[in-house]
Amino acid sequence: MDIKRNGSQPSGKGPAEYFTGTVRIDPLIEAPDPARVAGASVTFEPGARTAWHTHPLGQTLIVTYGCGRVQREGGPIEEIRPGDVVWFEPGEKHWHGASPTTAMTHIALQERLNGKAVDWLEHVSDEQYQG
Repeated sequence: MDIKRNGSQPSGKGPAEYFTGTVRIDPLIEAPDPARVAGASVTFEPGARTAWHTHPLGQTLIVTYGCGRVQREGGPIEEIRPGDVVWFEPGEKHWHGASPTTAMTHIALQERLNGKAVDWLEHVSDEQYQG
């Protein structure tokens, strides 16, 4: 058993290489091998968002606060709110973040395949974000 006490894992800033705007990442779980699950609580300030990306084994988002946006490649921008659960299939190109006027926090859960949980792609342009 391993208990991660509240406050024992420092918050991190979402790197500009993978995020637009102000993003805070609070680690939750990084299970040791042979388990593959990793998860974090991610807070996006208004207008902040991820770059386009994929996950080799998919990703689940659980919205806990605010109002956000998600989009898969070729699909419409969808609004997400607390209590919403979003599933992205393995390899599905997508992005997620806050709405233009409201912050959003979600728990992001994904599994590693051969040590890798995400493949980062190009940034979401302002035009794409506005829809």
